Amino acid sequence: MKKRFCLLMTLLFTFTLFTGCTQKSTQASSTDSETIKVGLNYELSGNVATYGQGLSNGIELAIEEINKNGGVLGKQIEVVKIDNKSDNAEAANVSTRLATRDKVVAILGPATSGNTKAASPAAVQNKVPLISASATADDVTVDANGKVREYIFKTCFSDSFQGVTMANFAFHDLSLKNAAVLFDNTSDYSKGLTKNFKETYTALGGKILAEEAYQAKDTDYKAVLTKIKATNPEVLYVPGYYEEVGLIVRQARELGLTVPVLGADGYDSPKLAEIAGKEALNKVYYTNHYSSMDNAPDVVKFKTAFNAKYGKEADAFHALGYDLGYFFADAVTRAGVADSVKVKEALAATKDFKGITGTLSIDENHNPVKAVTILEVKNGEPTFLKKLEP
Repeated sequence: MKKRFCLLMTLLFTFTLFTGCTQKSTQASSTDSETIKVGLNYELSGNVATYGQGLSNGIELAIEEINKNGGVLGKQIEVVKIDNKSDNAEAANVSTRLATRDKVVAILGPATSGNTKAASPAAVQNKVPLISASATADDVTVDANGKVREYIFKTCFSDSFQGVTMANFAFHDLSLKNAAVLFDNTSDYSKGLTKNFKETYTALGGKILAEEAYQAKDTDYKAVLTKIKATNPEVLYVPGYYEEVGLIVRQARELGLTVPVLGADGYDSPKLAEIAGKEALNKVYYTNHYSSMDNAPDVVKFKTAFNAKYGKEADAFHALGYDLGYFFADAVTRAGVADSVKVKEALAATKDFKGITGTLSIDENHNPVKAVTILEVKNGEPTFLKKLEP
């Protein structure tokens, strides 16, 4: 009996040691890994796939350059890229997988505000920083009570900044005092831009003659555009994504609504000209993060490298992704260790990070302080108009 008891105790002790070792291995930080894993949670398919693909291209170019130059902290960066299919639920699933199964140090993405907000809870719960380069909604990094989401960051300016900028541009630069608004009532991005444009424009003394809504994936806008045309606006503000905006601009021009059309960074896609037709894309203006016509030496170097790798010209999403790759590496370097909590602290302390899309510092709400660019589309081609510092 005594022998059995001793044997049982030995087995229990061995099992406890084994279990403890197993748990330690599961919970090990990336400091024990031969590489530094970073997760990419992007829209690689679905209705905003060009955004996710573009951002991923930029990030992967940056990581390739960083690894060629020795990596970070003596280690190579390993990219774990997963398609969220432009879907909120899938973005949440991908975030959970990257944080728990793949054990990444940080998650880069998603591209849109809605998908980023869906992906955030898993990142916060698992204490893995999530950084979006293009989720412009004001409430991405701050909750409804004004509390900062500790592990959520972004490197793009907010919708409030874009909406305010374009309202001032319409009223002061274009001297247009009567506007109509057509927005996507299924999109947080579009609703946020609309709110800030309207508030600023009317405070300046402008009038909103019409405010109409559409839904994502609509294809026929002629009825609502006819209603807008009847109010005789001088300018039309359409804060949306390129798939719907392309159709809206084309149908507006077909109806004889030739007033300037204003928007935001959701216009930035080569698909816009394909959908609208180049001849329809005149007197179109939008806020953006970057201009390909910038001839600063570091921008030229980036454009050359991007063209050599992908065989095409770089757009704003490529540039934002490229900056994000280096932004992540910079934070890990300053953290001094590939640990998610330490990297989060380094991200929050970022000051004067110099990127292709501008120099940025992270404020108390985990948003960047950086410049905004206004582009004018002429015959389907975006052209640089002006750059505004914050």
